[in-house]
Amino acid sequence: MLDQLDPPVIAQDDSETLSENVFRRIQAAIVKGEIAPGSKISEPELARTYGISRGPLREAIHRLEGQRLLVRVPHVGARVVSLSHAELLELYEIRESLEGMACRLAAERMTLEEIDELRRVLETHERDEAFQAGRGYYQQEGDFDFHYRIIQGSGNRTLTQMLCGELYQLVRMYRIQFSTTPNRPRQAFAEHHRILDAIADRDGELAELLMRRHIGASKRNIARHYQDGANPTATERGES
Repeated sequence: MLDQLDPPVIAQDDSETLSENVFRRIQAAIVKGEIAPGSKISEPELARTYGISRGPLREAIHRLEGQRLLVRVPHVGARVVSLSHAELLELYEIRESLEGMACRLAAERMTLEEIDELRRVLETHERDEAFQAGRGYYQQEGDFDFHYRIIQGSGNRTLTQMLCGELYQLVRMYRIQFSTTPNRPRQAFAEHHRILDAIADRDGELAELLMRRHIGASKRNIARHYQDGANPTATERGES
């Protein structure tokens, strides 16, 4: 699996350390499924792949463990996280509750400028080539992530730390890797617009309800996948 990764990149921003550069590249490979769930992490192989010494690599691995993307298995070493059906449903139950709360708070607290920026985020999503072709939904992280912007807009630091910090990349991993029904990307986009409209109308109760329904639909999709015996792959794209 590791031999399919991008070759080492020598050039990097002066402000970014070698460890940071490799951390972000391994993180992206795990989130996208290029390094599959459950895969054993070989430090020598990663060091060769990325052209990095073991010290900075171990620092990157430690940070990935902190994001719950890697787990340390006794007598085995680090592996890419692979959640069971029950664990994944628990993760989505947490999302459903906490992101619903964040959405209600965002409706009460986001400034008009922040709401306009959120609308522009959706406009960016709509222009995405994969979305236009019906292959999937825009999957950039951080400020380009609709869910991320709403959580930030809640104004609740503890909630933001939980959802945009320790759980964020783990949630992104499963949002990206689990496929959905063929028309799900456009359904998700329409749901995002309804959520945004509720926030703009300052209707916190409706915004929370719509977000909970939105994530609940994804949770049901996961249940169907496990019932069908399907596994997520890096080539299947959807949005939740």
